[in-house]
Amino acid sequence: MPLAYFIRADWMPGKTEFLTPDSFGQQMGMIVYPKDSSIQPHLHLPVIREVHGTTECIFVRKGRCALDIYNSGKEIIRTLELAVGDIVLLINGGHGFRMHEDTVLFEVKQGPYIGLADKERF
Repeated sequence: MPLAYFIRADWMPGKTEFLTPDSFGQQMGMIVYPKDSSIQPHLHLPVIREVHGTTECIFVRKGRCALDIYNSGKEIIRTLELAVGDIVLLINGGHGFRMHEDTVLFEVKQGPYIGLADKERF
């Protein structure tokens, strides 16, 4: 299983493209619509899903930082430089951030929030 999906700010596919497989607990992709099209009003049904672990989607709103990605053995696998508009979906393993500038990260992850009880710091 991949550790992360990284999307540069300038990625703009010409058609709808999802990066994650249907089986993932969090889906990520770009949905492309032509001018004057629409999305039919809808609601999402209360489907029961079983989620294991916590995935995080991080969007860089301001600044610049380094993202260190670790495998499940806490070994660093890769470092990515993130800038405004970049997005990363963190799926497995571990991660840490080092800020190069004043930085604002927008984060989306599964809830409910249980505080630090879901983290192992290393």
